[in-house]
Amino acid sequence: MKKVAVILAGCGVYDGAEIHESVLSLLAIEQAGASWHCFAPDVDQHHVINHAAGEESGETRNVLVEAARIARGDVKPLTELNVNEFDALLLPGGFGVAKNLSSFATSDEEMEIEKEVLRVCKAFAIAEKPAGYVCISPVLIPKVYGPGAKGTIGNDPQTAAAFNAMGGEHIDCPVDDFVLDQSRRLLSTPAYMQATSVSQANAGISKLVSKLVELA
Repeated sequence: MKKVAVILAGCGVYDGAEIHESVLSLLAIEQAGASWHCFAPDVDQHHVINHAAGEESGETRNVLVEAARIARGDVKPLTELNVNEFDALLLPGGFGVAKNLSSFATSDEEMEIEKEVLRVCKAFAIAEKPAGYVCISPVLIPKVYGPGAKGTIGNDPQTAAAFNAMGGEHIDCPVDDFVLDQSRRLLSTPAYMQATSVSQANAGISKLVSKLVELA
């Protein structure tokens, strides 16, 4: 059975991993006949958002501990992820990608990627193992894969411009499809960058994951 490593950015669309995208990804991995294995950086979140009020709560929460909510406790520190033990990589979206896994939310194209996230993503790239980036997570692609790497966040002009400014080649993509950079074995899909429903998000995610497992 093929093994897919999944990096979660916490729990919650506004400050962590997007929950719908994460669960849909795990489901799609199982439906494709593979197994999922969740990891997260053991660091504090950038901040905590009260999702009911849409405001900062002033709390401090840990990304790994929050990610465990999605994985039903089955999550390991990202420091323990060994690329040699897995066939593919997947990163669901959520603002946690831009706040906890990187500084994109505050730095745009000048962003830095959290050191363990960068280590793992680069390891999969160097090993030429397939990787899938969902929703906002494709903004990491240019920093991981270098100039010319193809990817999509959908069709948001500002985010696409930042992707290109970092050296990537952004390709507009509808919500129910994905972009494949064949030479890099690299996949991306818009999901909730465009989706207005769970079923819309699932359309692109399920296609991406199916191809990801096929390539693994």
